Amino acid sequence: MITRRALIKTIAVMYAGAAACGSRAFAAERKGDHAAKYWHAFGSDAVQCDLCPHGCVLNNGKTGVCRGRQNKNGSMVTLGYGYPCAMHTDPIEKKPLYHFLPGSSAYSIAVAGCNLRCRNCQNYTISQVSPLETDVPYASPQQIVDEAKRSGAQVIAYTYSEPSVWIEYMYDTARLGRKAGLRNVAVTSGYINPEPLADMAQYIDAMHIDLKSFDEAVYRNLNAGKLKPVLDTILNAKKNRIWVEIVNLIVPQWTDNVDMIRKMCVWIRENAGAETPLHFSRFFPLYQLAQLYPTPTETLVAAQKIAFEEKLKYVYVGNVPDIDSNTYCPKCKNLLVERIGYQVKVKGMKGEKCGKCGMKIPGVWQV
Repeated sequence: MITRRALIKTIAVMYAGAAACGSRAFAAERKGDHAAKYWHAFGSDAVQCDLCPHGCVLNNGKTGVCRGRQNKNGSMVTLGYGYPCAMHTDPIEKKPLYHFLPGSSAYSIAVAGCNLRCRNCQNYTISQVSPLETDVPYASPQQIVDEAKRSGAQVIAYTYSEPSVWIEYMYDTARLGRKAGLRNVAVTSGYINPEPLADMAQYIDAMHIDLKSFDEAVYRNLNAGKLKPVLDTILNAKKNRIWVEIVNLIVPQWTDNVDMIRKMCVWIRENAGAETPLHFSRFFPLYQLAQLYPTPTETLVAAQKIAFEEKLKYVYVGNVPDIDSNTYCPKCKNLLVERIGYQVKVKGMKGEKCGKCGMKIPGVWQV
């Protein structure tokens, strides 16, 4: 059993934030099962989950790949509803989202579980366990919204684990958050089917989508997933008018192939659009890839150069403090958003346009 104390310590170390798990007087007793959506009967007592591309078929009592959804007497229940194992406030840039309310703060929550098995997972202590293994108090969607408002955040972020696994809790919280004047963002692997994604789109304003590689074999061996469903999610999210930023973690010996990076950039330009922000993120050794080395800075710079060569307009390098992470106008090179660490200043924007040449800059710039 993972205790609340251990979870708070892990999250605090990994994100250098003030973890607030259990800081409020939430009800301590675990409530009953919460009905899950997105499933259908499969035979006499089995069910099949329709939430993600795995399509898990579960006999009575069995739990899906995500560890968060279970067949209970012929119906599917979600095990994590109301049991966030992390709650604290981050800069929106930490998600990372650079074209979505820069300088704002995001009240960030996570429920244990994930439908992928990434060997390099930075959050494995919560993503690779069941919600039943987390000793945390109940927090209703309304309580989360109240906490977010109390914190002064402008955004609620569903993050750290895989929020699509606990979609019912995210959906209910996001709906109430929207009513309270808050924006909602999901930090996700994008491993979700089109129907639940369309339902999310009613209340999710932005998505950070991890495009973990551009190779089916790598997705299978590194992440225990498939590439195509993630590409579909990127396109479907944009069709559903969700603001999308793509993150590619460059893992040495796995996702640092320059030809693969170039193919990915071409696909983004031709399908998602050259204006879609792309973040190349630095890998640090952890979990099952602790024997590797951090991504060399020159590899990240080379990837950024490839992306610019392929005419992507907004390309960033993350987890390397010394590299310029500002946003510039692609037309006149005017400095639009200055970032020094997590100190952010919007300098060259006039509304949603470049203040110098008048070019419209894609993103969400005002609360």
